[in-house]
Amino acid sequence: MIRKFQTFDGLTLAYRDQGDGIPILCLSGLTRNSADFSYMAPHFPDARLIQLDYRGRGASDWADSETYTPDVEGRDALALLDHLEIGSAAIIGVSRGGIIAMLLAATAKARLLGACLVDIGPELGAEGLDVIRGYIGKPPPNLPLPELAMARARMMHGFANVPESRWLEEAEKHFTVIDGRAAINYDPALAKVFDRAGDDAPADLWPIFDALDGLPLALVRGANSNLLSAETAASMLRRRPDMIFEDVPDRGHVPFLDEPEALAAIRKWIGNIA
Repeated sequence: MIRKFQTFDGLTLAYRDQGDGIPILCLSGLTRNSADFSYMAPHFPDARLIQLDYRGRGASDWADSETYTPDVEGRDALALLDHLEIGSAAIIGVSRGGIIAMLLAATAKARLLGACLVDIGPELGAEGLDVIRGYIGKPPPNLPLPELAMARARMMHGFANVPESRWLEEAEKHFTVIDGRAAINYDPALAKVFDRAGDDAPADLWPIFDALDGLPLALVRGANSNLLSAETAASMLRRRPDMIFEDVPDRGHVPFLDEPEALAAIRKWIGNIA
């Protein structure tokens, strides 16, 4: 069930809150929403999974695009924990969500019990960024949803052995149908923010990765990822040899999180928190 709360600047944001146990804040990818975690959630009935729709995504209000930044979205995430009267939580951060998790480790570490990063690290691959630049903010092709699902499958780099039913689920989760036509379910103004960030020199994210020191840490990578290279993952592991790490075969950016390798890493990580 979708619930709502208000942010510091008066927006109404949507979230899901299910289960009992260790509170785990689930933060999705750049253009995605809480549906990112629907495949994973049934496998963790003993955890409290709190799944946020960022501002401008999913069922949340759209905002001034200047606020579509990891620091503001991190502030919203903490506001959600405050709303739920949760002092600290673990974070599963998918792509953009992992950047937010690292940022919160650097700025509000006492609020974190641990972090599981999903296909994201301190260095971002140029090829993956170019792929995002190619689709962000653009309307999908005017196709029936089943055909759109197959078009999405062809677009997704590095994925293999995925049944058609999963691609249809993906289309249903990440598009909405308006007057018979599919549309993106996020504010297209996100593209402006992404383009502006691309014009700047790449930020050095290693210091915020290092801020995770002392927290239970896991990394789930798509083995064919074009955003998180094997070399960057290896560098992360050298800096954090205690980091739980799984490469998910036949997956690019990002794994669905119900693959056996992903579930094993997340279970082990939760065990380290408990």
